[in-house]
Amino acid sequence: MTTKGTADYCDAHGDELQVCEPIFQAYGGRHAFAGPVSTVRCFEDNSRVKEAVESPGAGRVLVVDGGGSRRRALFGGNLGSAAVKNGWAGVIIYGCIRDSAELGLLNLGIRALGTMPLRSDKRGEGERDTPVRFAGVTFRPGDHVYADEDGVIVAHRSLD
Repeated sequence: MTTKGTADYCDAHGDELQVCEPIFQAYGGRHAFAGPVSTVRCFEDNSRVKEAVESPGAGRVLVVDGGGSRRRALFGGNLGSAAVKNGWAGVIIYGCIRDSAELGLLNLGIRALGTMPLRSDKRGEGERDTPVRFAGVTFRPGDHVYADEDGVIVAHRSLD
């Protein structure tokens, strides 16, 4: 992440940005993170999330449209460790996580709606790298996302 924060980017590039509604809680040991977007769309099944974080992240941010479900966790300690090992900068989940204490020790940025101890189903369902929309924003693969203590913003290009 650069030394600029999301508020600075909004001041300098406001007309180019989408700004997420403030619905996310911060988890993970990295409070500010940024990178190109890769997406997953799934519902109470984290098979595609697992597939993504077990592949090279190359500094990207995985954006997961979990349909806003709070009934199952889509991300936990094992997937967090895999994401760090494979070079992901962060994960934004429109859904829940679990193992929050364990995730808080990782050098990974995480935003999610909340926590839920119940793990997700494993049905092999979901889509990768398609546009997803939640929190008033459309995330497209290749967009750039910036997240810090003030919020989450999305641009169609790198702002650095």
